[in-house]
Amino acid sequence: MAKIYYVGDWAVLTGPVFAETPFHYSAKGLDIFNYGKWLKEALEENGAHEVVSVSAWDFYNKLGPGDYEKVLDEYDVVIFSDVDAKLFQLAPSFFDREKFGSKPLTFPDRIRLTVEAAASGTHFMFLGGWYSFTGELGKGGWGRTQLREILPVSCLDIEDLVESTEGFGLEYTEAGLKEFSGLDLSSCPPILGYNKTREIEEGNVLLRYQQTSDPALILRQTGKGRVLAYTSDPAPHWACNFVYWEHYSDFWQQCVNLLT
Repeated sequence: MAKIYYVGDWAVLTGPVFAETPFHYSAKGLDIFNYGKWLKEALEENGAHEVVSVSAWDFYNKLGPGDYEKVLDEYDVVIFSDVDAKLFQLAPSFFDREKFGSKPLTFPDRIRLTVEAAASGTHFMFLGGWYSFTGELGKGGWGRTQLREILPVSCLDIEDLVESTEGFGLEYTEAGLKEFSGLDLSSCPPILGYNKTREIEEGNVLLRYQQTSDPALILRQTGKGRVLAYTSDPAPHWACNFVYWEHYSDFWQQCVNLLT
């Protein structure tokens, strides 16, 4: 059993918004969605693994200096999904004006800590989405940071979203056939989008998208740790079909097995 810390795939929905006069707008309704529930449940199925699911805003706001280091020490696998680079690079206290001038404001660099943890044996999964890899309008920003030193693919310099209402299929490489023996991809439903990335020598491509041959699942050894990238989303919207696949749980448990 692996201990897994899963960051991302939560959302807050406000509205609908009503404009009843030219001067006032009212948002009537608020919901919090955990889109990561499918991946969490898949990884925990039959007691396989223990998963803590954390929203991006809690990762940003509630992990103070020293807290992320504890996560990296205590968990076997850390997952980042739809988590932009700014959540690593910024800290809430930088915007606390009461602290300005009291002393120089610096905090432990979460990206440096991530890279060092991978070298020391913590395993990571980087999953796709509009705020992953390069992302929509470059908002993901992973390739602009030191994370590029451990990612098993290279990020584009421009928006990397590849989407289709017809969807994309998955197919094995020769390496993938060895790693995923027994998992039949022919029944996998269409995947509605992914982040386009470039292959690198350090990355071992296990799955590709049938229609484009772009890498879908890629594994890399980084010191004592392993890093797995899946360039599509484990949750809706891109995975609104995928999460109901009969082998969804098998797929993700095999991904964790590749790391651990």
